[in-house]
Amino acid sequence: MSIGLILTLFLIGIVGSFISGMLGIGGAIINYPMLLYIPALLGFAAFSPHDVSGISTVQALFASISGVLVYRKGGYLNKSLITYMGISVLAGSFIGGYGSKLLSETGVNIVYGILALLAVIMMLIPKRGLDEKSLDSVNFNKWLASSLAFAVGIAAGIVGAGGAFLLVPIMLLILKIPTRMTIASSLAITFLSSIGSTTGKITTGQIHLLPALVVVAASLIASPLGAVTGKRVNTKVLQVILSVLILTTAVKIWFDIL
Repeated sequence: MSIGLILTLFLIGIVGSFISGMLGIGGAIINYPMLLYIPALLGFAAFSPHDVSGISTVQALFASISGVLVYRKGGYLNKSLITYMGISVLAGSFIGGYGSKLLSETGVNIVYGILALLAVIMMLIPKRGLDEKSLDSVNFNKWLASSLAFAVGIAAGIVGAGGAFLLVPIMLLILKIPTRMTIASSLAITFLSSIGSTTGKITTGQIHLLPALVVVAASLIASPLGAVTGKRVNTKVLQVILSVLILTTAVKIWFDIL
C-alpha cells in the first residue's frame, strides 16, 4: 500500500471510530461507505464490498471494546441485556460472516441498504419518556431481545458490521431501554457480534490484514474519545446525529444499486 492510501484509511478509521464511540455503534455503518467510495475517489485502488466488509468487521471489534472500557463505570452497562442479546448476536453474526462469501458484491450492498433503511425508519419514530426511567428499574422481554439480536447478527455479519446501528433503534424503540444505557450496552453487544463476524470472515479469507490493521490503529485512538464525548452530549442530539448519518449512507448505497 502507498503512504497516501495508508493515511486515507487511517483518517477514515479516526472519523468512523470517533462517531462509533459517541453513538454506541461499532462504526461499520459509517466506515462501510467511506471505505467503499473515498479511496477510489482519491485515485487509490478501489476496495470491493467484500474487502470493505472484512475491514469493517475487524474495526468494529476493536472500536466497540474501546468504547465499553469508557462506559464500564457509571451503571450504564446492563449485564442481563448484554448476555441475552450478545450470545444471540454472536451466533447470528458468525453465520452471516461465514455465509457472506456466497453473496455477490451487489448482494452485500443490497443487504447493507436494507439494514440502513430499517435503522432510519426506527430511529425517526418518536421515543418518549425513555430517559426518565431509573436505570435500576429497566426491564425487557428477554426472548424477544434474543430473537431480534440473532436476526440482526446474521444480516450484520454479511456486511461486516457489529449490528449496533440496528440494535440501537431496536433497544430504544422496541425494548424501551434508556438512551445512555442503550449506547453503552450496544457497544458490548457489538463487541460480541464482531467476534462472530470476524471469525466467519477470517475462515473464508475475506479480510485484508494490512488495511484492517491501519483502521484498527485509528479505532484504538478515536473510539474512547468518542465515548467520552457521547457521555456529555444531549441524548436527543445523539439520536438525530445517528439518524442523519444512516439516512445519508442509505441514500448513497441505494442510488448506486439502482
